Amino acid sequence: MEIPSLFPQLEVEHSTWIGSRLEVHARASQVCHTCPDCGTKSCKVHSFYLRSPRDLPVSDHPVRLRLRVRRFFCFNSACPRATFSETFPELLSPKAQRTRRLKSAQGQVGVAVGGQAGARLLQKLHMATSPDTTLRTMAALPLPTRPSPRVVGIDDFAFRKGVNYGTVLVNLERRHIVDVLLDRSVTTVATWLKKHPGIEQALGTVRSSR
Repeated sequence: MEIPSLFPQLEVEHSTWIGSRLEVHARASQVCHTCPDCGTKSCKVHSFYLRSPRDLPVSDHPVRLRLRVRRFFCFNSACPRATFSETFPELLSPKAQRTRRLKSAQGQVGVAVGGQAGARLLQKLHMATSPDTTLRTMAALPLPTRPSPRVVGIDDFAFRKGVNYGTVLVNLERRHIVDVLLDRSVTTVATWLKKHPGIEQALGTVRSSR
């Protein structure tokens, strides 16, 4: 198993087995980093600390990273920071206990089979997490992009009958809701249509009241 090839953005120092779990000891491959506040480049290390996020399994074995994280001095006297930590933006969010790719995989499993069933399946796939965390991970996934509609249906509806109304716009070709507007005025609908020039036909009615 070529461990370094699994982490191209890191310099792998060594790997060990703790029972059936693979632990990969690594550090950033860059020598210098820039301050996130002022952008000043620094190569002077202040201190080190350890992060231990989980990663995607390898050959049916759970994986945990042991990242040696450096804290650098910031030599810009005008910067409010005296020191700053290096980051791994493609691999790991700040303070995260899971890599981005593990979190994404857990979310996709949850989308496919749900929170409870997803947690049970993730346990078998060596990506264990709780049903609640599976649901939160699903909710954090970016929404899929949909093509701009060509034909929309427009209709009004009541948020509260006799009090306030809105407008719903539906993609008539794909049969899904495109947007919901907070009133049913002609002006609001016309403004929305101007922002979506790809629409070729709009069917329905709008009113000038409320």
